[in-house]
Amino acid sequence: MISQRVQLYFQLVRLDKPIGILLLLWPTFAALWIASDGKPDWRLILIFSAGTVLMRSAGCAINDYADRDFDKHVKRTAERPVTSGKIASWEAIMVATLLALISFALILPLNTLTKQLSVLAVLIAGSYPYFKRFFAIPQAYLGIAFGFGIPMAFAAIQNTVPPLAWILLIANIFWAVAYDTEYAMVDRDDDLKIGIRTSAITFGRYDVLAVMLCYAVSFSLILMVGWQQGLRYYFVAGLVVACICAIYHYRLIRNRERLACFKAFRHNNWLGAAIFAGIALDYALK
Repeated sequence: MISQRVQLYFQLVRLDKPIGILLLLWPTFAALWIASDGKPDWRLILIFSAGTVLMRSAGCAINDYADRDFDKHVKRTAERPVTSGKIASWEAIMVATLLALISFALILPLNTLTKQLSVLAVLIAGSYPYFKRFFAIPQAYLGIAFGFGIPMAFAAIQNTVPPLAWILLIANIFWAVAYDTEYAMVDRDDDLKIGIRTSAITFGRYDVLAVMLCYAVSFSLILMVGWQQGLRYYFVAGLVVACICAIYHYRLIRNRERLACFKAFRHNNWLGAAIFAGIALDYALK
């Protein structure tokens, strides 16, 4: 009985589906490496890694609470713990609050600016599910939530958030719009029926073009930042691999088949890993 309950909580916070954690970790790691000139403190790596897992998990719990009445109309989400009634709504709120508090406790040893940004990060993450009610491209807001580890990483290391950190955040927003549009293409028919707004619906027949343009903008901004920081061959090689991944995604999504679009979304883990690997290698082998 207890093991079944634990399994339900694991499903609630998506620990059985770590793709979301990875999509948050890669840009956060990239920011830690760039902010520290390739030499991040191992304690910061641990803090930000644990914080990313906790906050993504808290966000999933809040998302399921907010969407509990919508998810029952979507095939892919109808059996989620809150929607199916296996976990009560108040339990989801309790889990999200507890995880957010633990996450905040992790950064207590860090500077005041990082703590202030963490409060803003919680507010953004908590409000994201409700943006789907009225915002035409909620994926852009998701990009802010998923990328807020970037300014926090710079704040923790430099005690300031320089312009390049915000440029990296903008790059992450475009990346998030790209991969989450692929994700939204899977549920487009269901979302149209229940009135949820997504970028896949907003872009309409230009959805594939929009995804590829978002990849292009994201890569261009990352290239600009990396080049200004003196990153060269391995960094560019990582971006080239990321471009190859994006081309592969185009081949998957061009016919708008549900399973292929979902496969493209999940493959963004490797795209993000390639960019981070290029950054880390370039610093390590300078």
